[in-house]
Amino acid sequence: MEIKMIEGRVYDRIRQCLKDLLEKTRKLQPKPVDEEWYTNRDVCRLLGISLRTLQNYRDKGLIPYSQVGHKCYYKIRDVEEFMEKNRNK
Repeated sequence: MEIKMIEGRVYDRIRQCLKDLLEKTRKLQPKPVDEEWYTNRDVCRLLGISLRTLQNYRDKGLIPYSQVGHKCYYKIRDVEEFMEKNRNK
């Protein structure tokens, strides 16, 4: 095996480049599904319903949601479960 010597600053630069590359590849990886959220419009399009109907579902407690300010968000998993519960057999 051959051993090669490099200067400390070259080593540090290679190390920093590898860290940057690792960070960039992590950003490219898809997020786990349970971390993704739908907006009101996303859910309405998916279910084929109006915003008012979706509000009725929220008011009746039929679909779980989180609210930040005036915006509502829905976990993808919760929307899928709602669709399964209301599926025609």
